This record gives sequence, structure tokens and C-alpha cells, in this order.
Amino acid sequence: MSSAVGAVKQAFTSVTGQTAKVSDLQQNTIDPAKKPTKGLTTDHGVFIRDTDNWLQASNGARPGPALLEDQIAREKIMRFDHERIPERVVHARGAGAHGYFRVYDDSASKYTYAPVLTDPSRVTPTFVRFSTVQGSKGSADTVRDVRGFATKFYTQEGNWDIVGNNIPVFFIQDAIKFPDLIHAVKPEPHNEVPQGQTAHNNFWDFVGLQPESAHMVMWAMSDRAIPRSYRMMQGFGVNTYTLLNSKGERFFVKFHWIPELGVHSLMWDEALKIAGQDPDFHRKDLEEAIANGAFPKWFFGIQVIPEARENDFDFDILDATKIWPEELVPVEIIGEMVLNRTVDEYFPEVEQVAFCTAHVVPGIGFSDDPLLQGRNFSYFDTQISRLGVNWQQLPINRPVCPVLNHHRDGAMQHKITKDLNYWPNRRSIAPPVPANEGGYLEYPQKIQAIKQRLRSAKFQEHYNQAQLFYNSLTEFEKAHVVSAFSFELSHCDDPVVYESYTKLLNNVDFNLAKQVAINVGGVVPQKPARENNGRTTRVSQLAFAPKEPTIKSRRIAILVADGFNLGEVEALRAAFKAGMATTWIIGPRRGVVYPSGEEVGSGKGYSADHHYEGQRSTMFDAIIIPSGAKHAQALAESGRTIHWVREAFGHCKPIGALGEGVAFLREAVQLPGVQLATNLDSNVVTSSYGVVTAGKYDAGSALADALTIKQDEKGFVSSFAYEVSKHRCWERELDGLVSKVAF
Repeated sequence: MSSAVGAVKQAFTSVTGQTAKVSDLQQNTIDPAKKPTKGLTTDHGVFIRDTDNWLQASNGARPGPALLEDQIAREKIMRFDHERIPERVVHARGAGAHGYFRVYDDSASKYTYAPVLTDPSRVTPTFVRFSTVQGSKGSADTVRDVRGFATKFYTQEGNWDIVGNNIPVFFIQDAIKFPDLIHAVKPEPHNEVPQGQTAHNNFWDFVGLQPESAHMVMWAMSDRAIPRSYRMMQGFGVNTYTLLNSKGERFFVKFHWIPELGVHSLMWDEALKIAGQDPDFHRKDLEEAIANGAFPKWFFGIQVIPEARENDFDFDILDATKIWPEELVPVEIIGEMVLNRTVDEYFPEVEQVAFCTAHVVPGIGFSDDPLLQGRNFSYFDTQISRLGVNWQQLPINRPVCPVLNHHRDGAMQHKITKDLNYWPNRRSIAPPVPANEGGYLEYPQKIQAIKQRLRSAKFQEHYNQAQLFYNSLTEFEKAHVVSAFSFELSHCDDPVVYESYTKLLNNVDFNLAKQVAINVGGVVPQKPARENNGRTTRVSQLAFAPKEPTIKSRRIAILVADGFNLGEVEALRAAFKAGMATTWIIGPRRGVVYPSGEEVGSGKGYSADHHYEGQRSTMFDAIIIPSGAKHAQALAESGRTIHWVREAFGHCKPIGALGEGVAFLREAVQLPGVQLATNLDSNVVTSSYGVVTAGKYDAGSALADALTIKQDEKGFVSSFAYEVSKHRCWERELDGLVSKVAF
């Protein structure tokens, strides 16, 4: 026994009158020569012997007073107490991933000298954070809300941030109104509800009195505000930036992200259910896709206006409540971004990543967009509040290029700098860099102005583009907008609020205002407040369909019971896997389900991923019911499985069935207006309203069948895959079939 242990043992005995066992004090004798290489330590690196018991003054019989001198316990509790930083005022709930960006060629060099946009040999690391806006960190993913789409480019010239959204316009024109907007959109102060919703008096009161928000509200009430996935939504820089080329010529620019998979949404009923069934749906979806190698990809585009054309439009190009219609200013696709790595730990990456609209690199600059100018101040200021003045030294925010400046001290300073911290200095440490050697160059813009508070004439027109957006939607998208307004305004209990907004809508579209007013008890207009000019542009989600149909990363549920056709299921799974879709077996229980020819309990079963109650149809993009007489009969006797299929039908999702699975659809589910295969001995495929059926399926040809996803193909898998690639069969809604199914 070491002398140290002996002394402690003697002291223990003298105080308590008991004999202490050596094992009570220390399991091993102290050997100063021993130097452990790993194990639990304090923050300052000292190994910890016991992390389960607070040091206390005890006689050994029962707990005594805890001692404040226990530095190990104090550190453990203190660090836990301070694990949370203030959550973001907006965009609190987010998810993120790492990836890379590259341009295809140097075509943008006529607009900018920024290498990140002109050098095709570069691969620039990126980090993207997706988010909702209104709700707290604990809110749900699928609420109706704007989605943040913020991208950090770790360029060799410094970090460049595009702090964007999935909607190209904003609620307000001038940043000075931002506190008013957020106060109105957040839960009402007297009761802190609702969470993750704008369906309340204060929001609609504000936007009803702030007509400049009309265009943005139209987008927010469309399907854009309930995306199927982060991977299936567009991203926009929102504000107007500038590009500067090597000749010193300046261009105005807007940035676009267009998803490879197309732009797709949830249905409102589906979004509501998922919010309860799986509030983490979108963040799980992002992680699942990357883990399965179906890396999310976006094409990067720019809209560019030469400085000489700045005033050529009937709207102000600096107005953040306006888009630049593509027929006037085409989108030029110059590159792509791929997300290929999930985060290792959520807090230091997703929660501590910090973006700033003022972070640009040489060749990219700012315009006089009044919203952007305020954001440049606000973003930097809020990061100081959340993370401290040295927030850019955190690993997730740290540039990959060298950083050398005279900033010093402040909370959480990570760098030790021995050099002089001022300029000029006698050793020329950290001198300014001329523009021709890479220093940031501000465009020498000529200014002649009067200092005043005002908005120009073009900034005072608020309804033309709101009308343009609504006109450009398909009929089913317009119906969804009517339903969204009706839901939101029905939650406003102050008549002044919902009556005022229905009056405002009459400036956008007479029929829209009339339908919403009837639904919510508003003021039903007798004539349009403004005539509809009938103009349209490219904003419908259907306008962004992929060039080639794809089922990549789509989730397909295969609904089974004991007695299903195993060979059929295995062939289907192999075929869909070849198309990079994922398949999930949903059975009467999680675990073993027994195929046809195998007795229940024989041990020769097939593993189900979930049981009928464990996952619902809302979690999947499509469902298939394979053949098998016993299996089909069991499904027909289950109310839940009948609901599964009816709910998927009501949400306009593709449905497939084979053999006795077709009989299950016909006799138990009874889908209205749908033609089903009639000859269960034939492999002829019938496709009707997104329901694909066949009596028999040639499992041997499944793989080849899946490789072709075309509407005119005869094979079951190719026909079904084509319906999946369309995302939804909206014709069911348009023809009134959805309203005939109870789900």
C-alpha cells in the first residue's frame, strides 16, 4: 500500500471509528510512473477516477453534506448547466450537411472574377443548414412555413455565405420592419401560442396592414411552404447582390438552387399528420438519403442584369418582395452542389454554424437593396449575441484559408497571437492587401442623393407579382392556396383580422378572395378590386420536373401479411434498389412475417421493418400490395391496412398491386373511379389514376423492367416507377376522387 493511501485510511478511521477497506479508497496503489493514455478527464485534461459520486462529508453510513470544493463535480454540473446557447430568434429548428460546390466552366467570368464562380478546376467545400422560421427548436419539421436554405462556401479567398430561403421573395422591403414582422409571426405574447404556425391574429393583422407582404404571403400559402423534403425544394438568395468582373464592370445578380429531384410538396392533411407521427421527418429524410448514397444535388443558377438595364423593368430590381420573371431575366445554370456527408455531432456543427449575408468574397458585392443592407448588420450582430465575438473561430465557421488580422481578445478567444496588434506597425505585420493582389474591392459607385426616409414609386406597388404568382399555378395548386388561406384565417378569432385580409385578397384575384371569404366568414367581394392581367411566369412546381424521370431516394412501402409472395417481393425490392429507391416491409408485426408455403412459427420467415401501427402511409411516397391469397385475406380483415391504402390514395400517392393484392383493392379498399386489372391470370398492366395493377408478375424480368421509367412502358415496375417519379397523381383531386374516400 502506498503512503498516500495509508494516510487516507488512517484519517478515515480516526473520524468515523470504522476501518476503511483499501478498495473503498482506491482500487490500486498509487504508482507515479503510470501514465494512462486514454480515459475520462476534466476539461483541463486531468483523469477522473469517479464520475458517479459527489465528494461529501460522510460517516459512511449515509450521505452527508456535499462539498463545494469538489472541482470535478462542479465542472460536470457547470458544463451541463451551460450546454445550451440562446436559440436563434428565427430559424431555430434546423438540419445540416456537408458537401461540395463546383462550376461547370468559366462562363460566369464575363460577370465576375470570383474564382469560386469561374474556376471549373476548383471543388469548394460547403455546409448547408435547412430550417423552419417561426417555431422553436422543439417544433415540428412539416409545419407550413418558409424554409431557410443557408449555404456556407469555404473558398480559398474566404468564406462566402448565401443566406437564402426556399421562397424567392420576402415579407418586407426594408430591414427596419424586420422586428415588427418577427414579433407578429411569433407566438402571441399573452399565451405563447401557436408554435410553428402563422395561424393566429397577430400575423394576419400585420400582413393585412402591410400590403408589401402580399406576394410573399401567396408563396407561403402555396405548396412551397410544405415541402416533401429539403432535397426537393428550391433555394434562393432572395436579395439582390452584385458581381464585378475583371474589367471593373458591375452586374446585379440573384442566386438560385434548383433540386435535381424536382420540386415536390406534401399535402396539407399529410403534413399535419406527419407533424405528430414523426416531427423529425425532414431531418431524418436528409440523413437517410445521404447514408444510402442518394446524395442530394442542386443545380446553381444566376440571374444577371447589367448595370445599364437597372431601371428597365416595371418593378425595382432591388425590391426583395419581387422576383425577376424568367422570361425577362433567364436563369443561367453555371454549377452544382452535392451534399455527401452528414454531421458528426449536431450541436457544434448544425447549431453553432453561423451565417452572415455580409460574408462575400472578391468579385461578389452588395447592392442598395434596403433589406440586404439591414441584414448585413443584423446577422453579424446576432451571431455575437449567440456565440460571442469570436464566433468565426469555431471549427464549423472557420475559413479554410489563412486568417491574419489585428482583432484580439474577447470571450472564447481561441488563437494565441504573439505579433503586433495594430497597423501601421514597424514590422509590417498583417498589412492591407491591394485589390490587384487579392484584396476586396468595393465598386466605386457614383452617388448623388439627399439623406431622407422614403420608398420610391416602384417600391409602392404590391399586387402585380402576387397576381402573377397565383395566375401561374396549376388548378390543383390554386385549390391548395384557397385551402391554406381558409385554414389560417379560420384560426383568427378577431373579425377585424380575417375580414381585412379577405378584402386585401381581392386585389390579387377575385375568385380567390370570394372562395376564401365564404369559407372563413370574411367580406365576400361583389367585384374585383383590380382586374387580373392574366400574366404568368415559371413558378409552378410542375415547371421544375427533372429532365429524366427518377425514383432516386423515394420511399416505397410493401404492405404484407402472412402468406405473401416472397419471390415477388424480393424481385420488386431488387428492381427498385436498382433505381436507388428504398423499400420498406410493413407487416402485422415488426420482425418475422411468413411467406406463402411457410407455416407461421416455422422460423423460415421474412423480416418486416415496421408493423401497421408503427409506421403510417404518410411516411412513404408509394405503396405496393403483392400477391398471395392468405396474405390478401388477412389484409382485408384489418381496418388499419384498409386505412393505409385509402389514406395513400387520398394523398394522391402511387399504389401498386399484384394478383390477390388487386382483389384486396377491389373488394376491401374500393377505390372510386379507378380501373383495376380484371384477369388475375394475366400479366397485362393496368394504370389508372396512379394505381398500377397486374394479375401476374414476371419476377425474372423485374430488374430489366425497372431500368426504364417511361409512361408508355408495358412492364409493372416501369409503369409503377413512372407514377412514383411524378410524385403525385393530382388528377385524383381535380376529378373529385379524393373527396369520395374516407381517410
